[in-house]
Amino acid sequence: MEHNNITTAFELPNKKIVRNIGLVKGITVRSRNVFGTIGGSLQTLFGGNITLFTELCEKTRQESYNLMVQHAEEVGANAIIAVRYDANDVMSGVTEVLCYGTAVVVE
Repeated sequence: MEHNNITTAFELPNKKIVRNIGLVKGITVRSRNVFGTIGGSLQTLFGGNITLFTELCEKTRQESYNLMVQHAEEVGANAIIAVRYDANDVMSGVTEVLCYGTAVVVE
């Protein structure tokens, strides 16, 4: 799937939605490891961007995004509209990230 056919908007410029397939999603549940937690905790002492946690969050979001795209391709979509992210703590140190959108076929 072309990544320019994936958007948070409800339509794609210069494209016509010819079929709405429905909800597609990718979910990742990730925990911090001991070393990451210690390293992140040390970074909080100095303030600013906590790069260890930033990298973990970005990796988790990218993984859930890739799973959503894979799901859309499996159901025959060539585009995804209305893409959103959601995140929840499952338990202390464990976070779920969900990426979801509407799979469509465009021309």
